Amino acid sequence: MARRALLANFADSIALTDPSAPLTAGRLRIEVLSGLTVALALVPEAVAFAFVAGVPPLVGLYAAFIVGLVTALIGGRPGMISGATGALAVVMVSLVAVHGIEYLFATVVLMGLIQLVVGIMRWGKFIRLVPHPVMLGFVNGLAIVIFMAQLSQFQVPGTAVATGHGMSGGEWLSGLPLIIMLVLTFLTMAIIWLMPKITSFVPAPLAGIGIVAAIVILFGVDTPVVGDLASIEGGLPPFHIPQVPLTLETLQIILPYALILAAIGLIESLLTLNLVGEMTNQRGGASQECIAQGAANTITGFFGGMGGCAMIGQSMINVKSGGRTRVAGIAAALFLLAFILFASGLIAQIPLAALVGVMFMVVIGTFAWNSFTIMRKVPKSDAFVIVLVTVVTVMTDLATAVLVGVVVSALVYAWGNASRIYASTYTTPEGAKVYQIQGPLFFGSAEGFSELFKPEEDPGLVIVDFENSRVVDQSALQAIEAVAAKYNAAGKHIQLRHLSRDCHRLLSKAGHLMVDSDDDPDYALAVDYSVRTGIFGAGH
Repeated sequence: MARRALLANFADSIALTDPSAPLTAGRLRIEVLSGLTVALALVPEAVAFAFVAGVPPLVGLYAAFIVGLVTALIGGRPGMISGATGALAVVMVSLVAVHGIEYLFATVVLMGLIQLVVGIMRWGKFIRLVPHPVMLGFVNGLAIVIFMAQLSQFQVPGTAVATGHGMSGGEWLSGLPLIIMLVLTFLTMAIIWLMPKITSFVPAPLAGIGIVAAIVILFGVDTPVVGDLASIEGGLPPFHIPQVPLTLETLQIILPYALILAAIGLIESLLTLNLVGEMTNQRGGASQECIAQGAANTITGFFGGMGGCAMIGQSMINVKSGGRTRVAGIAAALFLLAFILFASGLIAQIPLAALVGVMFMVVIGTFAWNSFTIMRKVPKSDAFVIVLVTVVTVMTDLATAVLVGVVVSALVYAWGNASRIYASTYTTPEGAKVYQIQGPLFFGSAEGFSELFKPEEDPGLVIVDFENSRVVDQSALQAIEAVAAKYNAAGKHIQLRHLSRDCHRLLSKAGHLMVDSDDDPDYALAVDYSVRTGIFGAGH
């Protein structure tokens, strides 16, 4: 009996995690209900981010619908959810304020075209260069940002102002309204926690929203609802060519914004792709996701939307609700459109506390709580990167934090390798001195490499063996050439062994080196050397 139960649980887990599993009636129900849950959570987010960007709420809702639908259809990771996001909205606000909404639509079109080029060139693969400490800091910072964005719902409707993380600066709820809001929020969280222990028929977040909404409506509880934010009633998104002059001046205005938006959108989307991939055991799809984001934003710009990218919070809701296929994302987009067309009055009655409770559970599930333990075990530099990325994420935005984390990680790596170069020496029976180089030779270790040699003390023949080293860049070539020049000036000869053929061929052109190429490797060095100018340059 226990064995059959174990096998049944295993089969259920496969059905929930394998996107290639057959789309049975049970699976379809889970996907559709997960999409409904996501759609309900999308409404207040899209409205809030539209306010941040300084555009009407429908502009944010149309973006959430179109971007969500297109990326669900052709994106690189089934289960991901895309829509209007705060990281993009905070960049758009100055463009809209100075030039107007039509320039925003043109910028979104250009942003999409740039992302399409990135996808076609398959540059999305470079996301693999993001180190794990950066990912941990990114996830923790994201959880904090999601939490902070929900705090604005505890303010009196209509008193908050737009900021980079949503709406804030308003008058805080107090007294009985605050108590009611807190009780409903914690009730939603309790339902989400308990529901999986009772049944999996309905996604826990959807059950939480539904039960709390029913309580509020049936008992007439006075608490902020979605309708207090703005009306979401509207029609189908109309086709609209951005009304901007087709001039070089227009391009100069929108291009900087388009580049920034495209970069931020792709960084967030690709990091979400990796995060969802880890949860659902999927790999690849980076370039396809870039193409999907580009197509989605290009289309959105022609249908009056503010553009968007992957939404990590909503993606977590979808995954934790059981959504694993494209059906969930498609259903979420279609439900959102249905809300706009037919059900705006019903959606307006949903209490904000229920949606806040859902997002708080997302925060708890997203934050990498084990990072506190990890930071005590990993090198201090990695722990510093985790904390740094978390802080920068909260203070600025996710994309900036990731870039800072990657740069700092690269500098730490370069510094660590710069100190690893050293040489063991011995003298041959013929009287030649051999330097056996250990460690990589690159810009960071070039100075240390030069300090290994003593031309004034060495014999007439010196052999430098690179068998346990690797010549990496043009700074390394310059260092080798500088050492050779010192020995030449002292009237001594230097011989290189186990150096790449490309490298010693270029160096020998300078006339200083005796080259032993019998046992040299065949790997190539990605640099070239100009004998006439004496300057190293990229390209070989």
